[in-house]
Amino acid sequence: MLLFLVLFIGLPLIEIYLLIEVGSEIGALSTIMLSILTAVIGTWLVRHQGFGVLLRVRELSDRGEVPALEMMDGALLLGAGLFLLLPGFLTDAVGFLLLVPPLRRVLVLRYVRGISVTTVQGQDPFRSPDEPRVIEGDYRRED
Repeated sequence: MLLFLVLFIGLPLIEIYLLIEVGSEIGALSTIMLSILTAVIGTWLVRHQGFGVLLRVRELSDRGEVPALEMMDGALLLGAGLFLLLPGFLTDAVGFLLLVPPLRRVLVLRYVRGISVTTVQGQDPFRSPDEPRVIEGDYRRED
């Protein structure tokens, strides 16, 4: 709950403060133009890198491999695009940081290492434990 409070109240207040400070230094029109320029450049970079990720996903899928890390890379690119489209300099900085491929890779690997996965050997995940185990097959009686 506190995280949402910080995101929805604190982040816009920081953005407004930064926009006012930058606007007082370089002017209001220049600040608006700079904000639009970062959105345009960021959108182009996200699109360019997104096509690269899409090609890697397709290549791995064609080889029969699961493109899990590439999908997470694409999700971070989506987040970068969102941050770059939002007006403000703090969100633009975060968006441009997410466009750095080695940084994205570190974030993905850190997230993957933090996930704990438990599996049970020999148990069908699609069958409830209460269902009887049925093995289908053909038989032939020989006398």
